[in-house]
Amino acid sequence: MSAMVDVYSPFDGAPVGQVATATPEDVERALSTAHALFRDRRQWLPKQQRLAILKRAAEIIGSRREEIARQAAHEGGKPLKDSLVEVDRGIDGIHTCIEEMRTRAGHVIPMDLNATSAGRVAFTQFEPIGVVVGVSAFNHPFNLVVHQVAPAVAVGAPVIVKPAATTPLSCKTLIDIFLEAGLPPGWAQMVLPQDLDLATRMVTDPRVGFFTFIGSAAVGWSLRSKLAPGTRCALEHGGVAPVIVSHDADLAMAMPRIARGAFWHAGQACVGVQRVFCHRSIASDVAQGLAALGNKMVIGNPLSMSTDVGPLISHKEVDRVGRWVDDALSGGAKLVAGGKKVSASCYANTVLLDPPGDADVTRKEVFGPVVCVYGYEDIDAAIAMSNELPYSFQAAVFSRDIDTAMHCYRHLDGTAIMVNENTLFRVDWMPFAGARVSGHGVGGMPHTMREMQTEKMMVWRSDALT
Repeated sequence: MSAMVDVYSPFDGAPVGQVATATPEDVERALSTAHALFRDRRQWLPKQQRLAILKRAAEIIGSRREEIARQAAHEGGKPLKDSLVEVDRGIDGIHTCIEEMRTRAGHVIPMDLNATSAGRVAFTQFEPIGVVVGVSAFNHPFNLVVHQVAPAVAVGAPVIVKPAATTPLSCKTLIDIFLEAGLPPGWAQMVLPQDLDLATRMVTDPRVGFFTFIGSAAVGWSLRSKLAPGTRCALEHGGVAPVIVSHDADLAMAMPRIARGAFWHAGQACVGVQRVFCHRSIASDVAQGLAALGNKMVIGNPLSMSTDVGPLISHKEVDRVGRWVDDALSGGAKLVAGGKKVSASCYANTVLLDPPGDADVTRKEVFGPVVCVYGYEDIDAAIAMSNELPYSFQAAVFSRDIDTAMHCYRHLDGTAIMVNENTLFRVDWMPFAGARVSGHGVGGMPHTMREMQTEKMMVWRSDALT
């Protein structure tokens, strides 16, 4: 029998709501329903119906914007003003799926190029790859699920989503909205398996055509190794984002951007700024500047519009971040700001200068409001330090010199290099992909839609063409 799970605010432990967990029978029902829909092409949803559903879902979300944002802030801890932006991004992401449906529909393959291809025409169209199973993370509880559900609806693939156990209410809200918008039952389902073993069995079931994962590298790579033969996947993991600040950087422009990239959502972002490599002549100034900006930010209740930085997702994570900072200080790092709990659920915006190279804050993803500043003498040394970890996601350089920027763009590891912008920058129609340990496949609405489809070709021979 399904059990109800209480959802609590990470800020003050207040109850937010309840959801039902999924039993083995529930998981089997979800998979068999989705697979039956996919295998019966007569039940596939026409494109015009999918377009209407997406448009209606976007309208419903817009009409309930504040309600959805408040729920997301309450269960996930992201400040309300940023949660409102998250909901707006979700709406825009759905519209991006609509635009992709209107503008991309296969292509013509050249024929009649030799005797073998004479008298033939060939073209491709797209079909859904199969049942989509998504596993989502807590840090953007609404928009991350939009990134898994909306593309699946757009391409006509049945989708099953497992949200983070700490933030399932936003997922349920989105699924309910799609059903209200006209999506027939079974085409989008939420399941919250009772335990990790059941979740793993769901993900690795041979009826799954595409697996989309947003979360930790250890879990993502482990699940990928267990996928059934033929299951495609996209994995979005974390990074330890590097930023290089050249001696000629415009610090008045750079500092607010770097500070926001470091402390936004208490550092709980996969491409948030963590390591800042500054020319030695400005390293102390940059550290002090980040400290001043971090100290001005309001830390506290995410439901208040005046709050800039909310809680970490759990008290356990607050304690872990504190241990990592303490270990770095014991190893010789200089504490410029923060380095302490604000409460049981919040950690102060923290700036460390020159932490040791073997510290956790240097080598692992902090996922907390901690930024490390390091001095360098030679920019190639800074690039080497940026590249030495197994992570590769988004990186950045601040410089007024085009050659310096181009040099960093060419030599920095990463799938996206920002110039005079922080590593947190993202719009949902651009490719968003981790490389190496940081992920597999490409995110972003149009790119996810392409990964959720197969390109099917027809070759037509006719004597009339010879």
